[in-house]
Amino acid sequence: MSTAERGVAAVVFDLDGVLIDSEPVWEQVRHDLVDEYGGRWPADAQTQLMGMNTQEWARYLSEDLGVGLPSDQVATVVIDRMAARYAQQLPLIPGADSALRRIAARWRLGLASSSPRRLIDSVLAAAGWDALFEATVSTEEVARGKPAPDVYQTVIGQLGLPATACVAIEDSSNGLRSAAAAGLLVIAVPRPRYPPAPDALARAATQLTSLDDLTVASIERTARQG
Repeated sequence: MSTAERGVAAVVFDLDGVLIDSEPVWEQVRHDLVDEYGGRWPADAQTQLMGMNTQEWARYLSEDLGVGLPSDQVATVVIDRMAARYAQQLPLIPGADSALRRIAARWRLGLASSSPRRLIDSVLAAAGWDALFEATVSTEEVARGKPAPDVYQTVIGQLGLPATACVAIEDSSNGLRSAAAAGLLVIAVPRPRYPPAPDALARAATQLTSLDDLTVASIERTARQG
């Protein structure tokens, strides 16, 4: 049964790059750490890192990029620095609050994020969004990070819904691949600084320019066409 036939029952959001403009912050914090320990930061490092769970990216920085610290120490340092940056200023994407609240007024919400649980909870609390989501899952809580489907499968499992009744809102290549692999109908809202790969974008049913375009009507229209 298609999503259109079943009807949308829930919308699952990514966090980084969809609701908060955190990817530049992640890139700076990780790049600074690599520089501090004499590692190397290849041109595609941030693209490779997007979607990895905590264990995966900490190991990548430690082993592949030359930080050399134990991966659990790398994770602690990076997460501490991210928390400090968020405490100074939470980089909400324009239109995020309004989009979440209008979608929450119509459907149940889930969150499938590559951020660690500590940062997810602090962002949701600071933004006043914690009561909007029925299910939130970090990729550090599942076996594999994005592009594997694990995080989306876990969220919809917690919601008690089939993938065909759920829509995903994603921005990155690995996020788009993850949601599509889990069987959700995918709407892409890419960030211009980190455009997704063409093959990943092709997994989306539609692409929006900004969260201002994410409305009940646009989701219903996509579901009918999907």
